[in-house]
Amino acid sequence: MINETETEISTLGEFGLIEHITKGIELKNESSVKGIGDDCAVLDYKNKETLVTTDLLLEGIHFDLTYTPLKHLGYKAAVVNFSDVYAMNGTPKQLTVSIGVSKRFTVEHIEQLYAGIRLACENYGVDLVGGDTSASVTGLIISVTCIGEGDKDKIVYRNGAKDTDLICVSGDLGSAYMGLQLLERERSVSRDSSDDFHPAFEGREYILERQLKPEARQDIIEALAKAGVKPTAMMDVSDGLSSELMHICKQSNTGCRIYEERIPIDYQTAVMAEEFNMNLVTAALNGGEDYELVFTVPLTDHEKVAAMKDVKIIGRITKPELGYYMETRDGAEMELKAQGWQAQW
Repeated sequence: MINETETEISTLGEFGLIEHITKGIELKNESSVKGIGDDCAVLDYKNKETLVTTDLLLEGIHFDLTYTPLKHLGYKAAVVNFSDVYAMNGTPKQLTVSIGVSKRFTVEHIEQLYAGIRLACENYGVDLVGGDTSASVTGLIISVTCIGEGDKDKIVYRNGAKDTDLICVSGDLGSAYMGLQLLERERSVSRDSSDDFHPAFEGREYILERQLKPEARQDIIEALAKAGVKPTAMMDVSDGLSSELMHICKQSNTGCRIYEERIPIDYQTAVMAEEFNMNLVTAALNGGEDYELVFTVPLTDHEKVAAMKDVKIIGRITKPELGYYMETRDGAEMELKAQGWQAQW
């Protein structure tokens, strides 16, 4: 229900809405020749390779507005695309955003969404250069495309891992998944509670932020460049460590061995997993949405990556016939399986 202080989108119309939510946008990158306001954005990359990634987010499938603030949603929608570009060892430069909105959304709702998008662009130095708007009968739909650039000799693909390479990961794993479990639990509890219900979020701020407002690891890309390290293969952890590692190994025609005791896990994640009676390592391997970077480097770079802040060496690349395994704390071998998010068709 739209209240009296909010503005129906129909009062502005499509072009009026676009003008309203994009007012004051300034271009900061040299490659952004022309942004919003013409039939096409104009980009000039000269001798750089162009990187393009896109995501489609559907209400009820990829996000739940019961517990996801629109500003956080906008921020996350942008950042996860920046993360894809960083995973290629590139730099995000431009962003286009298209939305489909139903009648239950007001101008103020879209302002909140775009406030998050614009904040993400400001924080990461990315230009918002275009997009589209449409009516929707199925709630909120968001389509984001990010354009980035990279030097031809520095772009990193998934297929370059070699036998004996070290497997590294940034940050910690499983926290975003446990944040999601907490949000889902509190939503269910609130449905059966009185109007004065207060969700049990105190002391769990970190895992909630990891789910609602993730950050892309621009700092790790900068640290690798500063250390003179070019990964042989790299991905961001969106569907879970197991899934991403298997993508790297399959495309590189290798196997892998990782070690349970080396997987980085935050304290709040561990506490939450215990509260839910979940296997902590399974959550870390398969939870997804951490948007950390998993990458491989030659053995000769061991000292350089070992000295890097917030990077942990968790295993090594092996010959393909040795398969994909994790060595547990008690010395047993557990086969890795891709158990991350799957679309339900």
